[in-house]
Amino acid sequence: MRIYSFSPFGYEGNLVSIEVDIRRGIPAIDMVGLADGAVKESRERMKSAIRNSGFDFPQERVLISLSPADLKKEGAGFDLPVALGVLCAAYEGSEEKSPALMEQSVLVMGELELSGALRPVRAANAAAFTAAANGIRYCVVPRENAGEAMEAPGMKVFAAENLREAFQALFDQNLFSSVNDKGEDSLPEGSVEIEGVSFPPIEGSSFDGIFGQKDLVRACQIAAAGGHNLLAFGPPGCGKTLALQAFPSLLPLLTEEEARSVTRIHSIAGLIPSGKGLVRTPPFRQPHMSASLEGMCGGGIQCRPGEISLAHNGVLFLDEAAEFRSSVLQMLRVPLESHRIVLSRAGRTAVYPANFQLLMATNPCPCGNYGSTKKVCLCSARSIEMYWKKFSAPLLDRIDLRVQVDLPGEEEGKEVLCSAADLRKKIARAVKIQRDRQGFRNARMNAEDVSCFCALSPQAQELLDQAAVRYDFSPRALDSCKKLSRTIADMEGSQTILAEHVAEAVDYRKTSGVLS
Repeated sequence: MRIYSFSPFGYEGNLVSIEVDIRRGIPAIDMVGLADGAVKESRERMKSAIRNSGFDFPQERVLISLSPADLKKEGAGFDLPVALGVLCAAYEGSEEKSPALMEQSVLVMGELELSGALRPVRAANAAAFTAAANGIRYCVVPRENAGEAMEAPGMKVFAAENLREAFQALFDQNLFSSVNDKGEDSLPEGSVEIEGVSFPPIEGSSFDGIFGQKDLVRACQIAAAGGHNLLAFGPPGCGKTLALQAFPSLLPLLTEEEARSVTRIHSIAGLIPSGKGLVRTPPFRQPHMSASLEGMCGGGIQCRPGEISLAHNGVLFLDEAAEFRSSVLQMLRVPLESHRIVLSRAGRTAVYPANFQLLMATNPCPCGNYGSTKKVCLCSARSIEMYWKKFSAPLLDRIDLRVQVDLPGEEEGKEVLCSAADLRKKIARAVKIQRDRQGFRNARMNAEDVSCFCALSPQAQELLDQAAVRYDFSPRALDSCKKLSRTIADMEGSQTILAEHVAEAVDYRKTSGVLS
């Protein structure tokens, strides 16, 4: 039997082979293979866990080798594989204790308590997928990690509570199971299907309590339908933050392909709930304005994912966006364009997917009253200019939807808008069309896709040409208008982009107010 564990680094990580040799000599435990402090400490945890689980620890010299030797091993997930390696080596040659998986390779992860009980570890999903890609079909992990490990194709998983159970599993292949064996459905309970597109149950914030902000709600609907980036700016108390926090209620569930990469990232970060498998609900990340560059990008010794990677296939919401550091805001430009982020640490490079949708809410000026018809702004022109310079023109040029929000009037504040359930109907129609047509959201179209899928009627083309001259649109802005128009047309079920679709897209794309 060959026992493997996993050393997480970045999005990929590495399999680590565990070899144990018991030889004559003064009783001691030697560990080689560039192990860090946490891995070296596993010698004492493993020794106590073996004895407290009712096994005899070898009264000889034990050599533990972790290979490849030049790869640094980190974390407490090596406790269980090292312990099983010692037990298998101790019973080697005994026919009564010959494991059923003797000719198989087994992936093992888990942290041991001194009692022999197991604690969950992170990156179980990434480890299982990496092992499956290398032909390993058996996996032993703590019970809390079993759900995410089972998602690897063809992987048979045993969910262990303690060291004794894990060791006994090596003697009975029938104890291992997979998702297919259990027949589990990965869709969240209470999910609803609209026109072939699944949505999660509506929980928490929703659009039912938002009144008097018709343009903002419509912009949120378009953004959810096409995956477009959105900026809402207006005075404090106008409802922009409330609306954007309710945005997740409009998003459809992830497809299985989208969910796999999201699950892997969240598993590496240790954010998978106990016993859960695929993450089918789109992530919604809302970092605090004090977030550092490393917190947003990711990093650390093991290149853990940052907020933009944790928002992959979901939403990154920056509330009070102008209060974030300029370096953090400018850093968003590259991943918004490339949909990935590259981290380089100590001679090693990690590449994380970062296909996220950016939502930003901010005040129009430091005091928040610039452009308001009901309050007076006390900010100087210079302070307003410096306030908006934090965003920079290249970053704003990547925002498809810009909405100026004002405090609703007395009558508008009583206006009842559509609920999230109503807004989902057109979103589902647009999402279904996009999945069938190009396989990804309209916001991710490149220039070639725009020319292929965004056919404008003659009247629509004429209107867009006029808008380009009037508002001095850049080539990126023109493509943005076409993609927005395509999304609006999809929501209406129209194959051709009409003039009214372009007019609405231009109205949301053009700069106005403080952005002019």
